[in-house]
Amino acid sequence: MKKTYRIEVDCANCANKMEDAARKTNGVKEATVNFMTQKMIVEFEDGSEHGAVMKQVLKNCKRVEDDCEIYL
Repeated sequence: MKKTYRIEVDCANCANKMEDAARKTNGVKEATVNFMTQKMIVEFEDGSEHGAVMKQVLKNCKRVEDDCEIYL
C-alpha cells in the first residue's frame, strides 16, 4: 500500500536525507520525498501497521533533520 504525506522541509538536501531515513525504517518498502511539492510517498511492506511505521519514520527523519515535519 502507498500513502502520500504532506511534509515541511527547508532544502533539497534535507529532503534527500529524509528520504534515506524513511527508506531505512522497518516496515517501509520504498519512500520518495519531493522537495518541490513538499510531499512524501511511502510504500509499506505487507502486513505492517502504517501508523506505527510512520511514527518511526518521523523519529528517524528528525534524527537527520530536526526541523523537518511530516503531517500524519
